[in-house]
Amino acid sequence: MTRPTIRSVAARAGVSKSLVSLVLQDSPKVSPERRAAVLAAMDELGYRPDPTARSLAQGRTRAIGLVLDDLRNPWFVDVLEGLRPVLHAAGLRPVLAEARSEPDAPRTFADLRLDGLVVIGTLPDLALVAEVAADVPTVLAGTRLADGDPFAVDVVAGDDETGVRLAVEHLLSLGHRRLAHVAGTGPVGDLRRRAFEAAARAGGADVLVETGPMTEDAGHRAGRALLTRPDPPTAVVAANDATAVGVLAAAADLGVAVPGALSLVGYDDTSIARLRAVSLTSVDNAAHEVGRLAARRLLDRLEDPDAPADLQLVAPRLVVRATTAPPT
Repeated sequence: MTRPTIRSVAARAGVSKSLVSLVLQDSPKVSPERRAAVLAAMDELGYRPDPTARSLAQGRTRAIGLVLDDLRNPWFVDVLEGLRPVLHAAGLRPVLAEARSEPDAPRTFADLRLDGLVVIGTLPDLALVAEVAADVPTVLAGTRLADGDPFAVDVVAGDDETGVRLAVEHLLSLGHRRLAHVAGTGPVGDLRRRAFEAAARAGGADVLVETGPMTEDAGHRAGRALLTRPDPPTAVVAANDATAVGVLAAAADLGVAVPGALSLVGYDDTSIARLRAVSLTSVDNAAHEVGRLAARRLLDRLEDPDAPADLQLVAPRLVVRATTAPPT
């Protein structure tokens, strides 16, 4: 069966092809009578508009590229879940790629002329993001730019300085004075480390830092290094929940009771922290809200491409569970 076209709709309704096009564009120039005739012809013929053709005619794809740093990180997935409903409500179709397996994804999306780009997390090649952002409306979600980065772009992220301070102040209030931080790398890792050092020293605490990737394995190595010291810390703030789980495993290996001998705070309050078997005290970094606001910021950018770049921070909160207690 031949698929109905604009030409066949026009013939059935007794109007021109251009008038059918105006109806498809919801133009106010079409009289109610002719609009009704065209819609009736579409219904009789089973005509459905071709979204690709309409996008080409409008000079837009109605698609947004979403590039995640790492799909294994549940916080990034939570950001994605906050972002997608806003795009769908605006009639935009999200197209997903993972930078870990598709490092050239931002350029690919630019070549496909997608309407916009949201980068979730810190990609290894920020120069590539800067190159794409010069031509494609771009928002960074859940990350920060390092000082001196050579491009201006919209950023929506959690307020890490405040979040880390909440974690440190919680431990200080419990009586801990030997504090350690398992730090991450990159702009977010650096920012959280600096915030930890400032808050811990302001509270008169001794400060220890172990740095590595923000992964469970790195947390396990750092946890063993810290807990086998002659003067081990009584509390640890981890760069994220995955790292905290690694520290938790190291404590179990070494027979260090949590929270009896060691208090532990994660960061991001992902589904990992909420597992009953883990019950990790963690900083809720408002992943869904970061995603929602990043989508809203992209819609604003599409409406006004020349507006100044903006940094928007979302307030975090501390969720206290079973891994923190006064030192014994």
